[in-house]
Amino acid sequence: MSEKRLKFYGWGSEGEGFTPEEDAFALARCRERFGIDRFDEIAPPRLADIALRAPRLAPPTSVAAFCSSDAYDRAAHTYGKSFADYVRALAGDYANAPDVVAYPAGEADVAAVLDWAGGAQAVVTPFGGGSSVVGGVEPRVDGQRYKAAVTLDLRRMGRVREVDRTSRAARIEAGAFGPALEAQLKPHDLTLRHFPQSFEYSTLGGWIATRSGGHFATLYTHIDDLVESMRVVTPSGTLETRRLPGSGAGPSPDRMFIGSEGILGVITEAWMRLQDKPRFRAGGAVRFKDFFTAAGALRIIAQAGLYPANCRILDPQEAYNTGAGDGSAAIMVLAFESGDHPVDAWMKRALECCADHGGTPESAGKSDAHREGAAGLWRNAFIRMPYARERMVPRAVIADTFETAITWERFEAFHDHVKSATEQAIRAATGRPGQVTCRFTHVYPDGPAPYFSFHALGRHGRLIEQWQAIKSAAADALIAAGGTITHHHAVGRDHRPWYDRQRPDLFAAALKAAKRALDPRGILNPGVLIDP
Repeated sequence: MSEKRLKFYGWGSEGEGFTPEEDAFALARCRERFGIDRFDEIAPPRLADIALRAPRLAPPTSVAAFCSSDAYDRAAHTYGKSFADYVRALAGDYANAPDVVAYPAGEADVAAVLDWAGGAQAVVTPFGGGSSVVGGVEPRVDGQRYKAAVTLDLRRMGRVREVDRTSRAARIEAGAFGPALEAQLKPHDLTLRHFPQSFEYSTLGGWIATRSGGHFATLYTHIDDLVESMRVVTPSGTLETRRLPGSGAGPSPDRMFIGSEGILGVITEAWMRLQDKPRFRAGGAVRFKDFFTAAGALRIIAQAGLYPANCRILDPQEAYNTGAGDGSAAIMVLAFESGDHPVDAWMKRALECCADHGGTPESAGKSDAHREGAAGLWRNAFIRMPYARERMVPRAVIADTFETAITWERFEAFHDHVKSATEQAIRAATGRPGQVTCRFTHVYPDGPAPYFSFHALGRHGRLIEQWQAIKSAAADALIAAGGTITHHHAVGRDHRPWYDRQRPDLFAAALKAAKRALDPRGILNPGVLIDP
């Protein structure tokens, strides 16, 4: 991480954002999409204009040295990066700002904060990079059970503490941001090889707590498979799981904390499985006549056991929106890599599978083809995409995404049902047509992970209401058609109603029992995953 401060409103560090060229491109697509020339634009908030209530508690001397109640710290830890977060921040609504932000430097500091907060009846929200897009890091105090809010920011705990080159593993503190983590592994010629879209502004602990999905589309798609063991500080004490390559000894304690979203304890460090840095690459883009034909080819590739590092497909409109295509064809972005051997044979076989489904390679096969042509355009758009929201929300453009997973035999009907339900919801909520596109982010032998984007022209003053109507209709359709409410974005508060419908009731009871054992006062991130 650089020394620049993260924005309290917007993506990334202060001084970063869309270039004028990127902004012009996005606006041109919006004007074309909605048939308008001008937008109803309002200015983003300024820190000086935000009215924060006085802190409801002050830290004791035991933790005061690493705590802050400054305006910037409180504002920057109020929200994540969801659409609703941006809208409320744009309106200057910082009612749920934490009273105190703690920056622990070690486990003793974490334990001290939990002990203090429990006695003070304060909720505690673990915070990595604040990149949640599902309402997962906003402190909420109901005023009856709790009296204040403390955010626990782990960024000072970002070291790679130990590297085991023989077993290809490293002990890493949970506050390590993606770039800093990889920089510390580089001298060992190793990589975690986990690159979510938020890589630059998210942390290892956040990835583990939210079951993060990385950029790689097959094999090790989620952080789950990379966790070897971990340490967790809970209000009831600290626990450490055993470091093993695998185990059949009952339910896995690691798995209980992976995806727990900060409700059971604070992940402070983990031994992570690493890989040799890739030396061999091959990739490129393949055009198909339509999305379903491309999906058919990708199913064959997934079931052939080729395990490409990247095998995304973009429907024609998605390709057009990002500049990766002209809207006449679906685009598959395909890439292989290895730290051990050339991958040309795997690429050749994958292209044969594509050819069997009418796929036409653009420039596939070269080691740097993933950075050229449609593949390169998509890659650049993907990396820069998070900066778009801070420019679109002030213009009342509702642009959001939702992702899921479904088995192959249900995919086509599922896709059409979900897309139709979302399109109808856009028209009902805004009074005009919008747009729904789809791409694949991850692929498994038994099914894909479709990632939908929707675009609508909203109205200031009604953006939350309009967004919620569209989001709810899409989520209802996902659950009704048998999909998951989230494949890799986590549950948070935004997905909670549908997560309640997806999970078995007996499992919910078991999760509540685990929380009572680990967090008896219920101070950790209440309202996420389960009720206090």
